[in-house]
Amino acid sequence: MSLRTAVAAPFRQQGKERMGTSEFVVALSLDRDWFSPDQAKRLLDVAASEGFVERADGDVTVTFDPDEVAVPDGFVPDESILQERSTFERALDAIVDAGVQKQEAVAAINSLQADLGVTVEAAAVVYARRQGIDVGEVAERALGEL
Repeated sequence: MSLRTAVAAPFRQQGKERMGTSEFVVALSLDRDWFSPDQAKRLLDVAASEGFVERADGDVTVTFDPDEVAVPDGFVPDESILQERSTFERALDAIVDAGVQKQEAVAAINSLQADLGVTVEAAAVVYARRQGIDVGEVAERALGEL
C-alpha cells in the first residue's frame, strides 16, 4: 500500500521510529518533494486515522517497523492517499492484500450482505474473518458504525 510506504520513507531515511511533526513534514515535502507542506500534514492526519502513526507532544511515532517496508527506487506516492478510506475500503484492501482477487471478494461480500442482512462493512469483516484474515481494527470501526 502506498500510504504505508509514504509513511515509512521518512522514518527509514532518518533511521528512527519517532520524529517531530515538522521533521516528518519536511522529509515528505522538501527532502523528497512528494507533497506540499499542507499535503504532508494531511498525509499525517490520514496516517493517524489509519493507525500507521501516533501523535503526541509534537512528535510522530510510527506504529509498525518501517524497515520492513520497501521503498522502491523512483517511488512517488499518488495524491489519492491523502483521502481517508471508508471502513469497507479498508477491509477490502486487507482482503486483497491477503491474496484474494478483488472481484471475487466483492462478489462474496455482496452475497454475504444480502444473506445476513447487514451493512457492507459488516459483511466485509465477516468475509475476511472466514478467510482467516485479521481485520481487528476494521471490525471495531465497522461495529462503531452500526
